[in-house]
Amino acid sequence: MSQTTLLEEVEQWSLDTCKNELKTVLPKLVSIHCLTDSWTDHIRVLRIILDMFLPHLRLSELEEECFSKVLPKVVGVFGNLMDEISSQVSGLSSQNTELTASLRNILQVMVQTLEAVAMCVRHVCALEGVSRLSEVRSLPSCVLYLLRNTFQHCKESEVMYSGRLSLVGDLLQALFKEAYNLQKGLIELLDHISLRDEDVSDIVTVIHSLLDICSIISSLDMALHANTWKFIIKQSVKYQSLVEEHLRHVDITSCLCADLQGSLNGCLELAEQIKHEGLKAHSPEVKLFQKSMKMCRFFANTLVHYVKEFKDFMAASCPRLHLLFLQIHSKFPPCLGAPSLPPAVSEELSGAVIVAMDALLTQLLAFRPFAESVLAEHQSCSGDSALAHCLLLVSVVVQLSSQPDGTLQLWCEGSRFPEDTLRLSVFDAVFQSFGRCTLERAWPVRLPGVMLRGQAQGAVSLHQHVCVQLCACVAALPAPQLPPLERSLLRALLQPDAQTALLAADVWCFLARYGTAELCLQHVVLVADLAKSCPEEAPQRSHLSLLLRRMLFLMTPAHQMELLERFPVSQEENVRVWGHLLLRSLAPDVRARLEQGLAATAASVVADWQKDGCRLGRVDRVNGVLWGLKVVVRVEVPEAECVSAVLTILTQLWSRMCASQVQKHGPLQQTVCLLLSLSACLVKRLEPHTISQAVSCLSALLPLKALDEVTLAALEFLAALGSVFIPSDVQPVVLPRLSAVFGALLASDSWLLHQHALEAFGVFAEVTNHEEVISQGLTSEETKTRVVNFLSKTVVGEEQTEARLERLRADSAVLDTHTRALESGQTHAHTHGKGEEQPQDEPNTHTAERGPESQGDATVEPCAKRPRQECVRWEEADVHLQAAEGALRALQALAAAATTAGTPHSSSSPPQWVLTRLQELQTLITHISKQAEEGT
Repeated sequence: MSQTTLLEEVEQWSLDTCKNELKTVLPKLVSIHCLTDSWTDHIRVLRIILDMFLPHLRLSELEEECFSKVLPKVVGVFGNLMDEISSQVSGLSSQNTELTASLRNILQVMVQTLEAVAMCVRHVCALEGVSRLSEVRSLPSCVLYLLRNTFQHCKESEVMYSGRLSLVGDLLQALFKEAYNLQKGLIELLDHISLRDEDVSDIVTVIHSLLDICSIISSLDMALHANTWKFIIKQSVKYQSLVEEHLRHVDITSCLCADLQGSLNGCLELAEQIKHEGLKAHSPEVKLFQKSMKMCRFFANTLVHYVKEFKDFMAASCPRLHLLFLQIHSKFPPCLGAPSLPPAVSEELSGAVIVAMDALLTQLLAFRPFAESVLAEHQSCSGDSALAHCLLLVSVVVQLSSQPDGTLQLWCEGSRFPEDTLRLSVFDAVFQSFGRCTLERAWPVRLPGVMLRGQAQGAVSLHQHVCVQLCACVAALPAPQLPPLERSLLRALLQPDAQTALLAADVWCFLARYGTAELCLQHVVLVADLAKSCPEEAPQRSHLSLLLRRMLFLMTPAHQMELLERFPVSQEENVRVWGHLLLRSLAPDVRARLEQGLAATAASVVADWQKDGCRLGRVDRVNGVLWGLKVVVRVEVPEAECVSAVLTILTQLWSRMCASQVQKHGPLQQTVCLLLSLSACLVKRLEPHTISQAVSCLSALLPLKALDEVTLAALEFLAALGSVFIPSDVQPVVLPRLSAVFGALLASDSWLLHQHALEAFGVFAEVTNHEEVISQGLTSEETKTRVVNFLSKTVVGEEQTEARLERLRADSAVLDTHTRALESGQTHAHTHGKGEEQPQDEPNTHTAERGPESQGDATVEPCAKRPRQECVRWEEADVHLQAAEGALRALQALAAAATTAGTPHSSSSPPQWVLTRLQELQTLITHISKQAEEGT
């Protein structure tokens, strides 16, 4: 009997005949099916086998007699059909009817194949007693292969068929529908089966295959996508003890994170579209948004559930989970990159996602790999992720108070042993991340505040939000965790970023108030020692001094007196400790003793300096005690004796200031700044000739370029002069110069100095009796317009929100670069060097000179690498020659002073080492000249 005759005959059989001829005919049909090359014959034979003989097979015979022999052929044919479509689809068009019919025939065969395999699944589900997956092992693998390829084809169909999709669209819909039903049937089948140890590899394969399918169907159908994930998680948890060591947890977690993020992005895009177009509640977009939001909630809760069940296997997934926290938080306010949504929508989305993220954080808090990921020293957080990372750390801090000792130690102490993965303490990490939020602090962003005494919850700055949560954590922190906190506070205080240091100072002050008086004393002594040893020009000194000033308010009078005895003001090096405080923070007896000591020390140092010939090398001593005098004069009612001593010093020192030398020497610039500040405080008690000397000095310094500190101090002094009536005998000298100084400062190119100049001029103009200074100081119409706009509070060219944000982004980038350079010690200091110690045999300040190169500004960005040069560029020689010329002229002036001074502190003949060095310089100059001549 031929193959065709057999098929025709079998198709006419009844069910009873098929049952009777099962053992004889089924092997023949299976052989025909395996050997046929015709797609039509393939599907014909397959349907005969499944429709007429499959119902008569016992459960024990299904795999061996049918599935293991038929389904591999099905897989092979289906793969060939996919390949055939790929090879022919490029020629598809409405004109090519033959090719269209061929492709439609192929798709029809694929649909029939899925229907046939679905019949197998339904048959097995209907059987009773199926308890092992191995009994039908070939069926799940075949189904999963068909599903994956079918869904992939449907996903790529829009691109594959391009504009010709309408020619086969009905069959593609049928194909997807059959695949949908087939997967549904497979899930039902696997739900009915109870696995055993020998089935582990099979169910793991199923889970991983469905995981791959999830990545394909995520954009095809929400319900199918969600149901697939439900099955994956359900089976993973159901057989947790069997499969937990075999599952690809990293892949499952990564896919969940990606699907959650994708759903959230889709929600946000739809929400923006709805807001922009003003769509109504019943529009398709709004309904799709509601479905997408449900998917967000589903994926978030699914992730939380999966991590809870398999937390011990999440070590490798912790970096991905950390990244997810940053990605999610960056999509919500207050992150500046978050989309602008209606408050109700944003709150609803937050409830669906952020709440789940908080629950996930609670689960991971005691997990060391997660802590190591979040607390890694070098975080690649930039842009919006910087704020998201900061908020994540604050969330950790909020939950620490309810955690056991082991978790507290994990987050608070950082890595303790060399073999540990390097991690910061959570306090170090908070301060570090806060320092990176330069843009968010400048904007500033607003966060929900703490509700107090039943008052409505208000919005607070990032600084206040972080500070409040840190202080709340400090209040609940057990004693063993205080040392790591103190170390973190000190590190944060000593970093260059001023706002981060201020945050650390706020928390430190809370700690001092919350602790005992003895603890406060210990901290004050520590800070005072650091402030005393910190270099004058270091930014950390101002941070230390600010904290010291604030903590003095928290000390008991007895401890204040003890501190004064530990750092006696009679010793010059201790003046810098007391030079930043506020006298009102001290008890009356401590204050009186400190004022007297500062005035006496200052008078002694200034007298010694004058007796010593006013040497430039000892100006730093004078500057140190002048700094301390600012504390004495900046009180409402200073003591008369102290005021008299300060006025005497001012009179003496103003007469010594020479503008030409101030421009060249950094220490003298600092002296002028201090004299101006002191004079501003005591301006009503200054003698007219002292005021004249000060104004003359400022006038001679014009233009005040590269002297920003002098400029700011001068503005303070000039503003104070408005309250003083200049006597007629010095008016011809003071008033014109005063007008010239104001005119120069109001024309400043620096917006910051210009703003301060406007403020100072406004204060002066409001109270002065010398109105001619006002009119003569406005030297141009542009300056006059700016002053009028400032005084009338007129905003010219108000900056738009988008433009301001972009400007702040650019400013933040510069600030971050500058801060990093300060942290690494790579910033270029001023070459003149404030506080630079001069040789002890330096001559009188009235004869010393220094080259103009000493006035270079510090750069705010690291210098770019110099490109490779093919030849020597002699244009650079001009810079070096100017520097050398300036230094040689200074040496020439030094030699001239040595021959004419005639003081006991000078010598008419230079030391031998000076002559030796001069000869070496002469030899070097001769050698350079010869090399240059040879080059020409």
